[in-house]
Amino acid sequence: MSAEIRVAVIGGGRSDEHDVSLSSAASAVRALRGTGRHEVVPLTVRRDGTWTDTQGLPMDAAEAVTVLRGCEVALPLMHGPHGEDGTLAGFLELAGVQYVGSGVGAGAIAMDKWVTKLVAEALGIATAPGTLVTERTAAGYRWTEPVVVKPVTAGSSIGASMVGRPEELGPALRKALGHGGRTLVERVVSGREVDVAVLGRPDGSHLVAPPLEIVSTGFFDYATKYGDQAPFRIPAPLDDVQHKALTIAATEMYDALQCRGVARVDFFVTAAGVVLNEVNTTPGLTESSQVPRMFASDGIAYPDLLSILIDDALLQPATTSA
Repeated sequence: MSAEIRVAVIGGGRSDEHDVSLSSAASAVRALRGTGRHEVVPLTVRRDGTWTDTQGLPMDAAEAVTVLRGCEVALPLMHGPHGEDGTLAGFLELAGVQYVGSGVGAGAIAMDKWVTKLVAEALGIATAPGTLVTERTAAGYRWTEPVVVKPVTAGSSIGASMVGRPEELGPALRKALGHGGRTLVERVVSGREVDVAVLGRPDGSHLVAPPLEIVSTGFFDYATKYGDQAPFRIPAPLDDVQHKALTIAATEMYDALQCRGVARVDFFVTAAGVVLNEVNTTPGLTESSQVPRMFASDGIAYPDLLSILIDDALLQPATTSA
């Protein structure tokens, strides 16, 4: 390993989370350049799937692989489909490039909210009662109670709606189905929204940051998530029983999905216990995002968190090209 670790930071992508991904990548580039330990190679994937180099010039896939192979490790920060869902991990593995974060299987399963529910329920972790609705079955679905309607494979609350009246159901389903053709309709859970960040280490241990509570009286939609004043409370005020239950459930999901690097596991804390909402294998990674703020509250500054992720990725077994 050279004195400076050559890191490719990949942002952008073809998903609706393109702009969020650009923000994560830009923030990581600034922080890594300030450590004195990293030579940073920023790469961007445009909305049309075209790769661009450090000067913003377009590259084809073969040229991108050449640049990536010239780096010791990649930090992929493409949120949502065509990135976080295992697509980019698969590309990097075929290219023989070491990378930070979860592999193909973990990314694909966690991005699919319906499959994630099935995994959680197999582990005995509660989830909100829900129904999978497709374009074929949507016309026959009937409103009976307040529900949350959300795409199965989208993040950042894109395409999601809170439905409190029967007449709102049809538009909500059409909106969600526009993001992948499948939607999850879940009963509204009455509880506090609490997120847990889990960082798995190469020796199999976990660093679990102090949980974060989303303090919101309304639906935590895209605009609220990425506004100037995100309503977070860190650490979340929890009793010992709640804290233990969240930690156990988060690490069990992390391990069952075979996550690597850092993942954010989102829950509702209810009177009956903890209820899993979803798992994010490539969570927002600007300095003001939830995961960095959780670790910062425990004394791990943002640049140090990025350094840990990169150092740990380099300790993983080498990725071989096809």
